Amino acid sequence: MALNALRKSVSTSETELKRWRKAFESNAKKEVNGQKYLDIETFVNAIALKDDLEKIDRTQYAILFKVADSSRRGLVSWDDFVVFETMLKRPDADYWMAFKYFDVDWVKLYLGKRDGAHVLGCELKALNLHGPVIDETNSKDNEFTQLMKGLQGERLRQAFKYLDDNQDGFIRPEQFRRIIVELAGHKLSDAVIERLPTLCTISPGGRISYSEVVAFQNVLREMDMAERIIREATAKSKDGRIDQVDFLNHVASSTRYGIFSPMEASIIFHFAGRGNGNQRLALVDFAQLLDPRWQPPADVFAKPAVSDAMSFFKELAHSTYNFCLGGIAGSLGATIVYPIDLGPQLVGVAPEKAIKLTVNDLVRSKAMDPETGRIKLIWEVVAGGMAGGCQVLDQPYPDLYESLGDSIRLQVQGEVAKAEGAVPKGAIHIVKQLGLLGLYRGASACLLRDIPFSAIYFPAYSHIKKDVFHEGYNGKKLGFLETLTSAAVAGMPAAYLATPADVVKTRLQVEARKGQTNYKGLTDAFIRIYREEGFSALFKGGPARVLRSSPQFGFTLVAYEYLHKFLPFPWNEQPRQLETRLTAQDSDLSRIRARNALKILLDVHSDFGRRSTTS
Repeated sequence: MALNALRKSVSTSETELKRWRKAFESNAKKEVNGQKYLDIETFVNAIALKDDLEKIDRTQYAILFKVADSSRRGLVSWDDFVVFETMLKRPDADYWMAFKYFDVDWVKLYLGKRDGAHVLGCELKALNLHGPVIDETNSKDNEFTQLMKGLQGERLRQAFKYLDDNQDGFIRPEQFRRIIVELAGHKLSDAVIERLPTLCTISPGGRISYSEVVAFQNVLREMDMAERIIREATAKSKDGRIDQVDFLNHVASSTRYGIFSPMEASIIFHFAGRGNGNQRLALVDFAQLLDPRWQPPADVFAKPAVSDAMSFFKELAHSTYNFCLGGIAGSLGATIVYPIDLGPQLVGVAPEKAIKLTVNDLVRSKAMDPETGRIKLIWEVVAGGMAGGCQVLDQPYPDLYESLGDSIRLQVQGEVAKAEGAVPKGAIHIVKQLGLLGLYRGASACLLRDIPFSAIYFPAYSHIKKDVFHEGYNGKKLGFLETLTSAAVAGMPAAYLATPADVVKTRLQVEARKGQTNYKGLTDAFIRIYREEGFSALFKGGPARVLRSSPQFGFTLVAYEYLHKFLPFPWNEQPRQLETRLTAQDSDLSRIRARNALKILLDVHSDFGRRSTTS
């Protein structure tokens, strides 16, 4: 039963065979007697991850060539490649590949001796690595797995004991660096490796204790868990930064057992904080510890100095770019919501939305923390409010056409006149009646409407995306429906709560008909509407505003974001992201397992494979 289950788990589908065949055929360049083969170089091309997020040399991938080349002829046939890929489907493929590779001589070479005998020799002898192939149901490969999991810890203990000359439980900083580079150099960035000796500064004495070495090893062993905790804690933090207390509190709340001790937290923050572990750190600060490929930004992004004039020109070009996309997005949103009134809506809404979106983006970019990408709530509100205030510069045009819309008719008591056969007045009549300056009647009411609307809308939109749909968490990008929902829901409270100001604005702008009240100003309109018609009159047309504004802004924001995605600004500078295995989206599981098998070998010796790839 167990054997059948195992065979079923490694069964190969036709789709997989086609994918393997494509990988083999596209890389196999060697031909012998009409058959194609992979040599070491082309084999590596076939199995290595395209953008490996680990510090693994290509020559080290050739280690696995020995496993695939079962005939020891220096070439891998199609049949050999299928067997190799099938082995990678095993649940324990990582350790199984290492098990197939190892022999006693190699293990003895790196384990060293104690009292004239090879360490762990009895365990290796019990595994009978030189004997016949172990049956897949045998438990010895499981024993090998457990042995390998404890091997690095045993090597660490022996190395520390060897370097601790006077056996007082301490070693010098350069000795600690030597141990870690040999055991885990492939897991650490060069910047962290250079800073390894500074671990002695965490505790007094100028030397490094065995407990600190073990704590550092535990951090390395649980690096993936450390990253998850750091990402979650910084995501939940109000300012996008955490300190050691925040880290340990999140550890306690998210794990059943305290997986990281205070000493281990101190080590994490010591290296992430470049020697100062007492500060609050952003996610990007931990990059040099979590990302083995990390390099100082100055080395990666060497840029010439930019003059003030060029900087101004670049900022102006970016604002113009946002304005154009905002106008297009506003037109698309209006077209979807008002397919019949397309002409007036495009003229009125496009510049209005362009101004609003551009100003909001500009203020947010100035107030945003460049390391965390966070902006304080008060500045989110200010950015939205300023966007709404600047929109009033374009106030006559959208409001002129809006005054002719159905939602406004619900607010204006002109339905009776319409029923009595009065001829509807067009835009030209309104301009003649009110004059150019008259179009700005109610500007104060527009400010009272648009500033709160935008101050509510933009922060709500941002927080729904982040807090409800978890945008940015572990690199998550929202889909179309999630973005549309965020924008539409954010527009509901904003539209309804701004209705009283919209009612007053409309009463002030629309020409009074016979029997209707003439209002002297903003305050007078509020007071008289409340006294004569009651509090509910201030929210007349509120549901209609919600039904109009919610989908319109929803489609507008979706269009705006997708336009930025498909028509990116050519000089756009994206903040540096922390990209690791947790954010990688590589779906080729066999390549990932091949990489993980290499990592097991590298855990025994981080330089393994660089010196010899064919022995």
